[in-house]
Amino acid sequence: MSRRGQSNLTSRRKFLKSAALGATWPLARGLSLPAYPPADKRNLILILIDDMRFDSMSRMGHPFLKTPNLDRMAADGMLLRNAFVTTSLCSPSRASTLTGQYAHLHGVQDNATLFTSSAPTFPTLLRAAGYETAFVGKWHMGHSSDEPRPGFDRWVSFRGQGVYYNPVLNIDGKRVERQGYITDLLTDYALEFLRKDRSKPFFLYLSHKAVHADFQPAERHRNAFADVKIVRPKSMAATPENLEGKPLWVKRQRHSWHGVDYLYHDRTSLEQFILDYCRTLLAVDESVGRLLATLKELGLLESTLVILTSDNGFLMGEHGLIDKRCMYEESIRVPLLAHCPQLIRRGSVTQRIALNIDIAPTLLEAAGAPIPNSIQGASLLPLLHGENPTWRQAMLYEYFWEAAYPQTPTVFGVRTERYKYMHYHGIFDLDELYDLEKDPHEMRNLIDDAASFEIRKEMRNRLDTLLDHYGATMVPRFRRG
Repeated sequence: MSRRGQSNLTSRRKFLKSAALGATWPLARGLSLPAYPPADKRNLILILIDDMRFDSMSRMGHPFLKTPNLDRMAADGMLLRNAFVTTSLCSPSRASTLTGQYAHLHGVQDNATLFTSSAPTFPTLLRAAGYETAFVGKWHMGHSSDEPRPGFDRWVSFRGQGVYYNPVLNIDGKRVERQGYITDLLTDYALEFLRKDRSKPFFLYLSHKAVHADFQPAERHRNAFADVKIVRPKSMAATPENLEGKPLWVKRQRHSWHGVDYLYHDRTSLEQFILDYCRTLLAVDESVGRLLATLKELGLLESTLVILTSDNGFLMGEHGLIDKRCMYEESIRVPLLAHCPQLIRRGSVTQRIALNIDIAPTLLEAAGAPIPNSIQGASLLPLLHGENPTWRQAMLYEYFWEAAYPQTPTVFGVRTERYKYMHYHGIFDLDELYDLEKDPHEMRNLIDDAASFEIRKEMRNRLDTLLDHYGATMVPRFRRG
C-alpha cells in the first residue's frame, strides 16, 4: 500500500474512534468486493449538469420551471434531497467526482489547473474492470487542452467553457466544427454511443456545458416564461436587517461582478439572468428525456443505473450574491437523482447527506469493481437499495481563494443536518453560524449569540475533527473554547 493510502486508512481508523461527531458513516471499502454484485456487470451512466442548483426542477418546488424528465427520474427512482459538493467550483468539484477525493488531496483547487492527480479515477477503474467507456461534453480541468484523457474509449469534448452554438469538438483526438446547439449535439453523441453493438458493459459520462453563464437557451426556448414575474429572494435587499451579522466580504461583494449591484459587469438584470438560466435548462431536461427513451428502446431502462447531479449550485441574488464559491446553501447544494428500477424502489427519497465524492465509490460498487483506499467518499448503494446504514452526520466544505476572483476568501466549514459553521481563513472577518432548522435561508448569524456558545464550540470541534480526518493539515487549528 502507498504511503498516502496507508495515511488515509489510518485516518479512517482514527475517525471511527472520534467522539466529536458521534455516529459517523460507512467508509470506503478499500479493495473489498461490493455488497451488490451485478449479474452481468450493470451498465452505468453519469449525467453532470453545470451550475445547476438543487431547486432548479419542478419536483423541488421551483415556482415556474417545468422539468418533466427530471421529475420522471425522481418519480421512478430516488431523489437525494440533501446532496452537496465538497468545493463549490467547477474544476475542483469535477476532479472530486472523478477521484472521490477532496480538492486539497487531488490538487485541482481552481478552474485553470490541469487534472494530473496520480489517484485512480473511477472511469479508469471501470475500464480496467471490462467496461467500454465514453466521455461526452465539458471536461474543464484546465482551459488549455481538449485532448482525450485516460480511462475513456470514446472522447467528445471541447476546450474550456466551450460555446452554446456551433462548437469545435475534439472527437477522439480530431477537431471537428459542428453546427447546432451544444446540449442537443452532446446528446446526439451520447445516444450514438448507447446504440453501439457491444459485447461489454458500458459507462457513459455525459457532461453538459449548460447551464453555465453566459446563459444561451436553445432557439426553441428563447421566449419561454415570457409572462413570468420574477420574485427576488428575501435575503437580497441591502436592508439593515439583511446586512446585520454578515461578514464584510459578503457586503462588499454586492458591488463586484458576482454581486447584484454590478451583476456580470452590468450586462444584464437579475430578472433576465434568472429567466435565461431557466430557459437554458429546458434543453437539458429534454436531453434527459431522450436518453431515458433510448434506454427504453434498447431494453436497458430497468437495469441501467443512471445518476444525475451538478458540479455546484448557483446563487441567484441570495445575500446580494451571484455565482457560487461560498458556502451558502444555494451554492453548495445540488440535485442528485438515481434511476434504476431493478435496484431502486420507485419514488424513494432520502434526507441523508450525500456528497460528490460519493459518486466514484457508488459506481464502482455497482459495477462489482474494487474501491481503492485513495477514495474518501462512501458508496451510496446501500441508500439506493433502501437500507438504513449508519451514515455521516456532518460534511466538510473547502474553497481556496483564487487570485482571479479575489472577492471570495478561502472557506472551511462544516454542515450537519441542522447547523452550519463557516470559517473564513486568512482574513480578519466575521465567521458564520446558522440554525438551518429555524433559519433555512441563513439570515441570522448566530456566531456572536451568547445562547449559541456551546453550539459554536461543538461546530468548531467538528470542523477540526473533519480536517484531521481528511488530511487537510495545512489549515491552522482552532483554540478549543
